[in-house]
Amino acid sequence: MTAATAPLGALSGIHLGRHPGTAAQPQRPQPKLSPREIEVMLHWFANDSKTATCKELYITMGTVNTHLNRIRDKYQAIGRPAQTKAALLARALQDGLILLEDL
Repeated sequence: MTAATAPLGALSGIHLGRHPGTAAQPQRPQPKLSPREIEVMLHWFANDSKTATCKELYITMGTVNTHLNRIRDKYQAIGRPAQTKAALLARALQDGLILLEDL
């Protein structure tokens, strides 16, 4: 079963916020992401498309795009741009928002 076909309950293993034992590097600035921004971002990582994220979270494509644009703007503002899905995933891994095992 892929993340795109997994029922919402199957994603319950994805934890919001910082993972224990994954303290971020003190010299690396981190954006102040809201819990909802993190939730949308993590669901997007777990899916093949934004459309699937919309369906899982019962939100519109515009809302998904707004959250992702705000996240990218926050990373850009602290000098850590993340313009692609891969770059944003790398930032989330660096900041302890997600573990490789969660993917």
